[in-house]
Amino acid sequence: MTSALGATPTRGEDAQVTIAEALGGHRNSLGLLRLILASLVIFDHAFPLGGDGRDPFWLLTRGQASLGTIAVGGFFAISGYLIAKSGVSSDILQFMWRRVLRIFPAYWGVLLVTALIVAPIVWVTAGGTLSDYISRAPDGPLGYLSRNWTLNIGTYGIYDIFADTTPYGESVGGSVFNGSIWTLIYEWWCYLIIGVCVAFGIMNRAKIVIPMLTLGFFLLQVISLSNPAMLGAIAPFLADSQLVALTFTFLVGSTLAVYSKVVPFDDRLGILAGLITVVSLRYGGFNTVGVIAGAYFVLYLAARLPARLHWIGAKNDYSYGVYVYGFLVQQVLAYVGVQKWGYFLYSLTALVITFVCAWLSWHVIEKRAMSIKDWGPGKGWNYWKSLLQTRFASRKLARFAVNSNVPSKALSLNTKDITK
Repeated sequence: MTSALGATPTRGEDAQVTIAEALGGHRNSLGLLRLILASLVIFDHAFPLGGDGRDPFWLLTRGQASLGTIAVGGFFAISGYLIAKSGVSSDILQFMWRRVLRIFPAYWGVLLVTALIVAPIVWVTAGGTLSDYISRAPDGPLGYLSRNWTLNIGTYGIYDIFADTTPYGESVGGSVFNGSIWTLIYEWWCYLIIGVCVAFGIMNRAKIVIPMLTLGFFLLQVISLSNPAMLGAIAPFLADSQLVALTFTFLVGSTLAVYSKVVPFDDRLGILAGLITVVSLRYGGFNTVGVIAGAYFVLYLAARLPARLHWIGAKNDYSYGVYVYGFLVQQVLAYVGVQKWGYFLYSLTALVITFVCAWLSWHVIEKRAMSIKDWGPGKGWNYWKSLLQTRFASRKLARFAVNSNVPSKALSLNTKDITK
């Protein structure tokens, strides 16, 4: 039984619809799912940030994952699919330019909002002065910006703000403004992997490399779960279990992308993938086979959800803003005591305010940044190569004309022919 909903292409009764056809460009609910996943992170963080301890999902999944872990995994699977799709249709210059525009401007925006707006307001309300706040101290606002701007997190706090005035600060014994941004360096690492594949033509001419990489990281994940010290002995960076797990998840999505024209979209497969995901979460195996099943399941849902939901996130993608502002908003709310209203009111209040921040982030920063994705480097390697060749040829002809007294009209005609 193979079928598709809404705008999904339909076939004859015996024909097989693929994932590529089912998702149909923007005719899907990937935007909605990313928004939901980003929102789930807020509900996950509400437990420790509100002083209620660990997310109970840790207990339900026997220590395999929290609600936030599941949400981030879904995010990386979708990202792997979309980024690989982008890599298939662009050259390395276009690809990297667009990835920089998508991740860095909003990230720098939240760093500036933290260091120049939120932190000084909290500092002053606690009895400090702006002159004391602005300093070159390593743990000051300038240190916060300089140590974090590359995506590598050098510090999560500014001075001792929130250290003893929020439940989370007290639990970790230090200042933390935004505990969500740690995943972004891993996202960027995954972009670079696909970028290398784009640069060497792998995405179109040797796409088998992507599932081979996925298999490699699957094996690394198995080793990491059973004997993490072994990976550290092989290569120190592999001792980072998050790097291995998130890269594996991303590459599963990428594999589904490069083979999306042959991977079937089938209700039976979708339901089976969903069942495997749930069972593995409850009884074990989620971080291996569960990731593979979960990646297919989330893409299946994106195609299967009603067509009337496809507009969400299609033009205005607030999911990134929700993710990078959620933790910051929750910490501020905990500082003023909103967590005392109870878990659900605290979470919902944080969600509403975070959506406002995400709306501003998208319309003020992200959308404007993405509007120049086809400008400059976004024109692609062939455009700039052709332009340089044309200018080089024009200068060569100009030198020839000077030395040979060729009429300028003839030179103009020759240059025009070169640029055709």
